[in-house]
Amino acid sequence: MTLVAGNAAGVNAINTGTLIKSLYVKNYALIDELEVSFGTGLNILTGQTGAGKSIIIGALNAVLGERADTETVREGTSKAIVEAVIGTGGDPDPVVVRLLDENEVENSGSEIILRREIRPAGSRAFINDTPVTISLLREVGDRLVDLHGQHDHQLLLKQDHHREVIDALPGVSVRKKDYDVAYTAVLRLRKERDTLVRRERELQEKMELHRFQLRELEAASLDEEAFAEMEAEMKRLDHAEDLDGKAALIGELGSEGERNLMDMLGMIEDALGDMAEMDEEFRSYTEELRSARVSLQELLSHTERYRSRIEFNPGRLEELRQKQAELRRLEKKYGRLLPDLIVYRQELQESVDLAENFDLEREKKEKEVAAATEVLREKATELHNERMASGAGLGRQISEALMKLGIPNNRFEVRVDWRLDGNGWFKVDEKLVSCQSDGPDDVVFYISTNKGESPKPLARIASGGEISRVMLALKSVIAREQHLPVMIFDEIDTGIGGAVAEQVGRTMHELAEHCQIVAITHQPQIAGQADHHFRVEKQESGERTVTHIRKLDEEAHIRQVASLMSGADVSEHAVAGAREMVQKARGRRKAG
Repeated sequence: MTLVAGNAAGVNAINTGTLIKSLYVKNYALIDELEVSFGTGLNILTGQTGAGKSIIIGALNAVLGERADTETVREGTSKAIVEAVIGTGGDPDPVVVRLLDENEVENSGSEIILRREIRPAGSRAFINDTPVTISLLREVGDRLVDLHGQHDHQLLLKQDHHREVIDALPGVSVRKKDYDVAYTAVLRLRKERDTLVRRERELQEKMELHRFQLRELEAASLDEEAFAEMEAEMKRLDHAEDLDGKAALIGELGSEGERNLMDMLGMIEDALGDMAEMDEEFRSYTEELRSARVSLQELLSHTERYRSRIEFNPGRLEELRQKQAELRRLEKKYGRLLPDLIVYRQELQESVDLAENFDLEREKKEKEVAAATEVLREKATELHNERMASGAGLGRQISEALMKLGIPNNRFEVRVDWRLDGNGWFKVDEKLVSCQSDGPDDVVFYISTNKGESPKPLARIASGGEISRVMLALKSVIAREQHLPVMIFDEIDTGIGGAVAEQVGRTMHELAEHCQIVAITHQPQIAGQADHHFRVEKQESGERTVTHIRKLDEEAHIRQVASLMSGADVSEHAVAGAREMVQKARGRRKAG
């Protein structure tokens, strides 16, 4: 069943952020097939007890990752399907974006599609048509939709979220950023110090070996250029006799025999000179031959000088061979060739130097840590004090809001306590405080809803009606301070009526200017505030009972409010009263 009816109240709500654009349910409990499109602002669901309102909420719970009972699969079908299209208004929750990126889920940024398929043997989850774990579906669902009526689906009943609420307040957020900078600096310096201490311990254990290795490598006088020259000298010494013999042969053939090269080149030169006088063609060859004679003469002179320098020194050759053997031994021992041995020797020198100066380095690093910790202590104290001040102000506003919502004798407190730990980073009142990324303290909401009772942690509230109103009060106060998910209130009107119900409705509508709200109610004072009104009905279809949902137009909206006022028999007097109630609500909104 697809709903395309008009706006019940004829009012365009303000918020354009996160909203459930549509919900599709198939083969789920009494629902054969149902599709509903919610609008911005306040969406109200009404219907007789047992009509199936709780089934729709159950389907929403399932698609948000909560436990899905396999018995909800409609009898005679193979699986139940629940799909919700969540619009983000182009500004998606950064935590959701991170979760999708980390799990390689495609994200257009404008809408997110959550899907749950429930079978008798289990269920499957999808986000944007990508298979995901149920836990990821729950994490994403928690950020997108805050469904009130089930304890485990309320962000503000989770103590970790209390700190997020306070830190989103303007004054606190500035202090938190300063704290984050100081905290990161201390973490970095503590890590550097710990690394230094660990390295010192490791080096001290290896220092005797390092010093021995350093002495051994220094004794070898490792030098690439020097060892290259040494190998060249070894080659000359090793071939001294051959070098001398070859040099002597060059001298003999060049200039010492009866018919040596120099004499023959002279004779050739004279002949070419005569020929050049007779034919210019030979002139160039005469020049080339003259140049060759010069080069040959230089070679002969160099060879003669070279012979005088040839050294026949077996002792020197043996000395060099020993040095070469030592180098090969070191290369084999350390598994490194000469260039890497030189680098390793430098590393050893640095390790030895560092070990000998560790006291100074450690003392220097400890001073840096102490200075940064003092800055952190100042920033942590400022954050702690600002959390207390802003928390006190928030507590007073929430308490005032709760009075209007029918809890007159309430006490709401935001308790900010230093996080004490024997291994803390600094002292406050002679007690060590432990710092973490979320700050130096614990933030917990406490409440008392009855006169004479001491406040208790918010998460321990038992009354569903009280929980919903506390959440409504808190949300209405912080609505302008932080990103809000879609809010769903299941039976928020439990235990209230009359003027309190009217105030609850007003508060819900004010909150709906900042986030989409879907609420189930039995109170005409709340239903009369609707921007969009839906009626849930149970009908018999053949041998089966089927739940339907119908969006009401303006006149049907008024008659439904009248039905809530007077019961099944709706009189014209009741319709007139309902029309007046709706018009007054609309008038107040326009005036506001």
